[in-house]
Amino acid sequence: MPKASVTRLIERDKDKLIDFVLDIEKYPEFIPFCIDSKVYEKKEEKNFTYIIADLTIGRKPFVDTYKSNVKLDKKQDHIHVTNIGGPLNYLENNWRFVQKDNYTEVHFDVDFEIKNKFLNIIMTKSFEFGLNKIADAFQERAESL
Repeated sequence: MPKASVTRLIERDKDKLIDFVLDIEKYPEFIPFCIDSKVYEKKEEKNFTYIIADLTIGRKPFVDTYKSNVKLDKKQDHIHVTNIGGPLNYLENNWRFVQKDNYTEVHFDVDFEIKNKFLNIIMTKSFEFGLNKIADAFQERAESL
């Protein structure tokens, strides 16, 4: 079961980075292996934002779509994501944002398991590399905005 975390320092305001992460429909423009995305629902309730979205990820012939429940806690500057459908037994990832002077410390952790045992073994072996490529893509895009 792949599990990892990454911390990055990004020279951007925390609120802009949170909005950037929640702009899921733009992920295919810059995230490696992200082929498509779709937001089905987005609602605001007091200190929370709730999003239901699909991401299609992979490389041919291994392409699949999973549906996620995304919850932003505005008071805690925390985004929590869980899967609600697709090729995963489970998914849990967290984004935490801490403003520090002229940059933001972004903490990202992810834990998931793919239903297909063979693909799960492959992902476990290459996951750290892939996660760093994705973190690099997020940071480069965020700093260019």
